[in-house]
Amino acid sequence: MTTPQLTFMPAPSRPVLRLPDGACDSHVHVFGPATRFPFAQSRNFTPADAPKETLFELHRLLGISRCVIVQSAVHGFDNSAVEDAIAAGGGRYLGVALAPHDVPDTELQRLKAAGFRGVRFNFMKHLGKSASVQQVAELTHRLAPLGMHLQVHFESSLIHELAPVLKTSAVPVVIDHMGRVDAALGAQHADFRALCELMQDPRFYVKVSGADRIAPVPPYTQGVALARQLLESFPDRCFWGTDWPHPNHTHVPDDGQLVDLLAKIAPTADLLDRLMVQNPQRFYQFSA
Repeated sequence: MTTPQLTFMPAPSRPVLRLPDGACDSHVHVFGPATRFPFAQSRNFTPADAPKETLFELHRLLGISRCVIVQSAVHGFDNSAVEDAIAAGGGRYLGVALAPHDVPDTELQRLKAAGFRGVRFNFMKHLGKSASVQQVAELTHRLAPLGMHLQVHFESSLIHELAPVLKTSAVPVVIDHMGRVDAALGAQHADFRALCELMQDPRFYVKVSGADRIAPVPPYTQGVALARQLLESFPDRCFWGTDWPHPNHTHVPDDGQLVDLLAKIAPTADLLDRLMVQNPQRFYQFSA
C-alpha cells in the first residue's frame, strides 16, 4: 500500500498582512477523509487526508472568510468531498467540479444547485488524459444556461494551440495558476505574452495563484512579478488562491508566507480589495 503523502504544513505561519473583510481564497482542494470519501483509482498519488475541517482552520488563521474549492483529480469525477465542504460552509464556500465532457445535463443542474459554479478540465500530462479542447468548448454551450463557467489548467506551452478553441467558449473561462508559465523566462516569453493576449478578451479571467509553482524557491520573486503585472493589467479579472493543500508540488510552501506575498502582488488597498473581495464576489456570487 502506498504511504499517504503529506502535502501541506500542519502549522503554517500566521501572515503579517491583514486581509480585507470578505477575502476569498479562490483555489483550494480537499482530500478525504479517505474513509468517507475514497480516492479515485486513477489518481497519480495518494495524499494524506486534507479535509474540510483542516481547511476551515487554516482560513481562520489566514483571515479568509470565503473560498472556492476546486475538485481534485485525486477524487476524480466523484465531487462528494467538495460538495460536503460546500454544505458545511454556510454560503461562504463554493465549488468547481470535475466532470466528463459528456456529463448529463441533469448532473450539471444538480451540481449548480449544490453550490458548484463551474467545471474544470486539466490539460496536464501528470494528471492523465482529459477531454479534447474541442469537446470542452462544445460543453460550454450546456454550461451557459446554468450560468456556470469553464476553468482550465494547462501546461504553458499548450496555450498557443488551446487559445483559438477556448475563444469559442459560450461562457467565461478561468485560467489556472497564470497558465503555468515558467517565471524564470520572464514577461517577454512567448507563453506569457500569449496569456496576456488571451486576457485581452473580456471573457477570460486568470488566477494569479501559483507564484510558488512558477518560481522555484521562496520568496518566489519572479512569480510575484508576473502576478503583479497580470493584476495591474487586468484588475477586474484576476483571482488569487493558496492552492492548499499543494498537490503535485516541488516542495511544501508556507501558506502564511503565500498570503504575505500579496503585499507585493497587490501593493495598493484598491488592488488588494479587487483581487480578494470584489472580483470573487461578483464572479462566484457568494450568498454569505
